[in-house]
This record gives sequence, structure tokens and C-alpha cells, in this order.
Amino acid sequence: MKIDSGMLEDFARGAAFLGTGGGGDPYIGRLCCAHAIEQYGAPQLLALQDLPDEANVFSVAGMGAPTVLVEKLFSLEEAHLAVAKLEQFLGRRADAIIAAESGGINATLPVAYAAMRRLPVIDADGMGRAFPSIQMVSFNVYGVACTPMVIANEHGESVIVETDGALAAEQLGRTLVVQMGGSAMLSCYPMSGAEAKRTAVAATLSAAHGIGRAIAAGRSAGQPVAAVIEYLRSTTYYRHAYRLFDGKIVDVQRETTRGWVLGRCVLEALRGGGERLEIQFQNENLCAHRDGRLIATVPDLIVVVDRETAEPITTEGLRYGQRVCVLGVSAPPALRTPEALAVLGPQAFKLDHPFTPIETLSTTA
Repeated sequence: MKIDSGMLEDFARGAAFLGTGGGGDPYIGRLCCAHAIEQYGAPQLLALQDLPDEANVFSVAGMGAPTVLVEKLFSLEEAHLAVAKLEQFLGRRADAIIAAESGGINATLPVAYAAMRRLPVIDADGMGRAFPSIQMVSFNVYGVACTPMVIANEHGESVIVETDGALAAEQLGRTLVVQMGGSAMLSCYPMSGAEAKRTAVAATLSAAHGIGRAIAAGRSAGQPVAAVIEYLRSTTYYRHAYRLFDGKIVDVQRETTRGWVLGRCVLEALRGGGERLEIQFQNENLCAHRDGRLIATVPDLIVVVDRETAEPITTEGLRYGQRVCVLGVSAPPALRTPEALAVLGPQAFKLDHPFTPIETLSTTA
């Protein structure tokens, strides 16, 4: 299977959905992919199980605040500088490209870069969604070293980072990215094919395409929100999918600081009665409370979509008065283990509640 230009609109929309509010503007990622495919040809989408054990697998991703990416566009030249410097440092060349996350721009960027390098892109990633920090990936949770890591910017500057752990790499890398203008490209978690098969979350890029395609089909039938929920319930990872709230945005507080977009969004129920939903976010949506009661939390997905079109809305795109629907979706099982929750669960974000699966919260609502 190849990711061709005809798939890009659905793929980018599905990646925005899996971005759970973060990951950057999907339109930018789609344009980058379209240009790369037009210039270099469509890359192969390689199933994780078909990856040779001895393959050299390299990741490529953008790091920074999504609000910055709207104005400070990334380029494949920056991405290539990061990967090429890491290849040079390690003394081996990439055989395949993998996404760190399947949400937002960081799902589309690896596809565009794989096209440029004429390499396959693996149908997998490190989380099956998006997260704001580079240690919050299944690669790290299950034993792949984050470093050596290369961070590169649009001025041709690059830094090689070596640390004892992924959290230290995140802390040092975030400081560098802020100094580079709030966003930069990076390549980290270099691994073998065997390590990728052991630690990655499989079939997530194809899931993004499926989500986008379901939304498009639902629009034609006049029920896009129902259509995407039906599709999610047919999948392995995302089968616990719920319509949590229909409302109007009545307040948004948002700031770009320390390399992230931090804030909260408050919605009021459309049906009246004064019922309210509050979403807290750090690039991505972290938790949702309805009238003070927790109804969804990381690592499960909280997705805000337009109520009429099911178009995913990023945190930087939230606006007062928007009529939206909030969906809650189960995360892949690899993110729900005790080892994973220690790295990317509620306590990792200093939230004052434990993780409770969306299907349990929905049952007790």
C-alpha cells in the first residue's frame, strides 16, 4: 500500500482527530505531504509485522507549541538535517521511517519525509494519539533509548543531545526548542526493526486514514459524528467511543509558555439547564469534567469536533461561540499498563485524579 495524494485529505483529518487537540494544524501537514508526493512519489506504508528485524528505523518529528507552528512553518530540509546528523553520528543509514505520534503534523511529516528519502514509512507510532512530551511514547516505556537525539532548526543549526533518560532529554530539548523560536525538528529513538515491533503501536497511520474517511462518508450521509463513532467502535484500540457533550464554547484561556500551549476550555450545554464541561489541555486535551465530575482523562483520547461536520478542532483553534461535540475514546492498551501510566498517565501531568478508563467512567455516568 502506498500513501498517495488521493488519501491525504482523509489521512490528515484523521491524524488531527488522533491529535486530541494538539499536533498542529493538519492543513499545513497535508500541504507538505502533497508537495513531497508530487515531487518524489508516494511512499510505501509498511506494516509493522513486515519490517525486517535488522532494519534501521529512524523517527522524525516536530517539537514545540502548536500555536507557533501556525506562523513558523516547518520544512523537510529541517527534518532531513535532524535525521542526517543522527545517521552520521550513529554511522548507519535509515531503512525505514516511523512516526513518534499518529496525531496532527507529526503523523503527516514522517510520510512526507519518507517520500523525500524514498523510504517506506511504517504503519505504526509510539502512542496511537498525540502527547506533548517526548518521553511519553511506548518506545520509552518499553525500553528503547531516546538518545542520541538531534534537534535542528531552519537556520541549519543542530544539536546532538545525549542523556541518561528520556525525561532528561525532554527537559533539555524543550529548553533548546524555546531558544530556537518555539519549534524545531528532531530525530530520536533510533531503533532496530525488532525493537520497533516490540515497542510500537501498530496500524495507527492506517487508522488515521480510516477515521478521516469515516468522517467524509458521514458528511455525505448527514451524520458525520455518528459515523466516526461507529468506525471507532469497529477498531481494536478505539472501540470504546462515546459522545460526551454537545455544547457551545463560552470561555477559552490559553497561553504559549515553556514550549507548550497551556489552558482550559469551558462549554455550556446546548440543550440548556446550565450544564457545563471543562477541558484542561497541555498542547493536547488532558481531562474533561462535567459539572465538576471527571468523565475522561489521559491517556484516553478527548477530541473536540465541529458539531455539524465532525471536523477536529485543535486547542489553538478553539474560539468563543463554537458549537462543538466532545468525544471520549479509549487509548491503545499499550498506554494503559502500569508502566505506561507512570510515564503518561494523569500523575505525569500533575492532575489530582487516578486514571479511570473511559468505558468505566461512561458506565458510571
